Amino acid sequence: MTTDGNHIKLEELFKKSNVKIGDSVMIETNNATHVGILIPRYEYADANHLVLKLKSGYNIGIKIAKIKSIKKITEKLDANMKPDTYYKHKDYFSYKNTDQNFSQTQLPNLSLLSTGGTISSKIDYRTGGVMAALTAKELNDSIPELTSIANIDPEVVLSEYSENIKPEHWSLIARKVSNKILSGKYDGIIVSHGTDTMHYTSAALSFALQKLPIPVVLVGAQRSSDRPSSDASLNLIGACTFATRSKFSGVFVAMHYSISDEVIACHIGTRVRKNHTSRRDAFHSIDVYPFSLIKKDRIEISRQYTDLKFQERNKNLESMVVRPNFENKVSLLKFYPGFDCRMIDYCVDLGHRAIILEGTGLGHINKECFSQIKNAVDKGIIIFMTSQCIWGRTALTVYDTGRDLLNLGVIPLSNMTSETALVKAMWCFGNFREENEVIKTMTSNIANEFTNRILVD
Repeated sequence: MTTDGNHIKLEELFKKSNVKIGDSVMIETNNATHVGILIPRYEYADANHLVLKLKSGYNIGIKIAKIKSIKKITEKLDANMKPDTYYKHKDYFSYKNTDQNFSQTQLPNLSLLSTGGTISSKIDYRTGGVMAALTAKELNDSIPELTSIANIDPEVVLSEYSENIKPEHWSLIARKVSNKILSGKYDGIIVSHGTDTMHYTSAALSFALQKLPIPVVLVGAQRSSDRPSSDASLNLIGACTFATRSKFSGVFVAMHYSISDEVIACHIGTRVRKNHTSRRDAFHSIDVYPFSLIKKDRIEISRQYTDLKFQERNKNLESMVVRPNFENKVSLLKFYPGFDCRMIDYCVDLGHRAIILEGTGLGHINKECFSQIKNAVDKGIIIFMTSQCIWGRTALTVYDTGRDLLNLGVIPLSNMTSETALVKAMWCFGNFREENEVIKTMTSNIANEFTNRILVD
């Protein structure tokens, strides 16, 4: 095996056929003809197959022994391909930056930071499960379309499934991103991440990195990169397109907009949630539209963004605020019928500094828990209220239960999602000492975690 991960048998075949990774080719086998783009075999793959990316976006493996010939069609991708007609939506306006029509030798520079997850994984055919295997370079090399979008500098920061990500990892990623930005080398930062907790990390980076001069885009995949139906390629292409061509900075999450391979949605980092276990369009913006929709190099920005706080990309690196610390001692408790109120006491005994209660409806919890809530507040624990409803906001002044909770000292968090509230509380206690400062910051809009308007359609 050579240093770039290609097997010797493949190298000999490529040399004989005068082709290389990234070329569009026609492959004749004993019983079929295939047209597509050659992509690299992963480091752990066997030496008896090559991988071809078809026009449909699916990958297939072809056994070398069955190949009769390989003919080159084009070298790599044509960077001047005319984009297809782009997706239109009544709530979006589109633009294509005319001042960023880069030539192949003047492409923007992106940093691709890999943290693991499905997007950086492959099938383990011994067990039938998915295992971490791809490096950032392999991920970059497996998607030839990226060469026409940007010069990408890949680096592995972590190799963790997202369920293993902890607040200390958020700090590590935030510091890495800030260092990349402060180097002045990059036009955007891409963070590949597992999907299960990606919305926690996007919220964490939204608070830890403020007044960003360039976009930071998290991207994942619902299906590993070597699966025929993988969404990894288009998600990463969409993320890179947004990071290079968007006029706006901030923290975003780029994933499929629908189950089809047409549009990528770019969500605000604090307003996004994973709502499905396996669908390509698992991620949705909560109480807002996706910030933008991306197809090819077309970007459509939501008309709602004017109500939100976003700044345009700039070169003022000194204005960036980096506060990467997080405090673990914060709990998120989901109320349910039969909830054991002693869970609140347990958080107090553990020395937790805040509790996020995910209440029912407008933000309610059983009156049997009021004594535990009072005890916690008396001992200096700050208790915040969110709703277990996905859409809408808390309102503790409508019913007597809510008013009683207010009198006990519970602080409502409007329409901040429970996950974002947990992350923000961890961030507040990691960076501020005084209780009043924590409460003021938690109830202030820092990174669009609150919205003034609620969608009704």
